[in-house]
Amino acid sequence: MNYDILCQKREQLKEMRKRMPKEALESFDKSFEIEYTHNSTAIEGNTLSLMQTKAVLEDGISIGGKTLREIYEVVNHQKAFRFIKSCITDGKTLDEKIIKDIHALLMENILIGGIYRTVEVRISGAGHKPPAPIEMYQQIKNFYADMPHWAEGNAVELAAWIHAEFVKIHPYVDGNGRTARMIMNYQLMANGFLPVSIAKESRLEYFEVLEAYAVNGELQPFTEMIASLEEQQLDEYLAIK
Repeated sequence: MNYDILCQKREQLKEMRKRMPKEALESFDKSFEIEYTHNSTAIEGNTLSLMQTKAVLEDGISIGGKTLREIYEVVNHQKAFRFIKSCITDGKTLDEKIIKDIHALLMENILIGGIYRTVEVRISGAGHKPPAPIEMYQQIKNFYADMPHWAEGNAVELAAWIHAEFVKIHPYVDGNGRTARMIMNYQLMANGFLPVSIAKESRLEYFEVLEAYAVNGELQPFTEMIASLEEQQLDEYLAIK
């Protein structure tokens, strides 16, 4: 990852935004929101297609043959993403309260969100076993204590660490992955970068690089993945005419 190049492109985009047609920017942002919602929920097993996700979010259409939970998942995801954008606009630093609020929005009408688990959980197919509740409480406390230290460095590495460490701790019974992707994007956007979407087709690679961190403490593979997605996003926006 060449962080300097990403920063240069970030600055180019900052200047371009001042001249970009508002309609073009809004169109790109809306398209990303739908794609991100589709991918992030599909990674967790949601079966709505990209077009069905668009129909639910833009037209309020209920999709036959889909469960209410699946509909809530995409609606809630959009709400949570818009919430984090409003927090960033207001200059709020990511903290425990905001993360609990994000989780509560993602879980609305599904389960009571923002409450740490009191039971042990297993991640099927993973070599890493999330900590028992007592250990988890200490780890999540350490997570929030360590965040300011990480914030001093590379913003893309910070975003990758926040995601990887959060899912390793697995503080909630459900919704950890969606929450982790939200807080990763929170940090990217708070530092002037664009949010990224991990394609559902890249699910296996994504799980493997997260596993490398959870089991061996290797953050670099996941950081490289996020940096590559960030550069693709920046290039796409910089190509807007």
